[in-house]
Amino acid sequence: MNIGGASKKSGVSQRMIRHYEGIGLIPVPPRRESGYRDYSEDDVHRLRFIANARDLGFGIEEIRTLLALWSDRERSSADVKRLALQQAEALGEKMKAIEAMRSTLVHLAKGCHGDSRPDCPIIDALAAKVN
Repeated sequence: MNIGGASKKSGVSQRMIRHYEGIGLIPVPPRRESGYRDYSEDDVHRLRFIANARDLGFGIEEIRTLLALWSDRERSSADVKRLALQQAEALGEKMKAIEAMRSTLVHLAKGCHGDSRPDCPIIDALAAKVN
């Protein structure tokens, strides 16, 4: 199938498919006589795996490791579990940081009159010198 078909079946944009090829996450498929790439069902399955891993917040290098583990039938599930727990921990840290940002914004918004006056603590806080 061509790149459009692979994109539609996998849910991965054509641009990202080309990117994943360029960085070696998926092998560059053979080309037809017409010059179009010829993707297989295995390629689509690999693209879905990558998309699912991205949806869980894994970075490119972690996905590269997960792909290697996926294709290694001798792998230890402990290796996969370790990566999953590391990602869960990283997501927890991001959640804390996002909640702190949200809390700051809510606090700033409560201090803003939100009327026609130009003074605004939100703008003042954004313009404040960071030490």
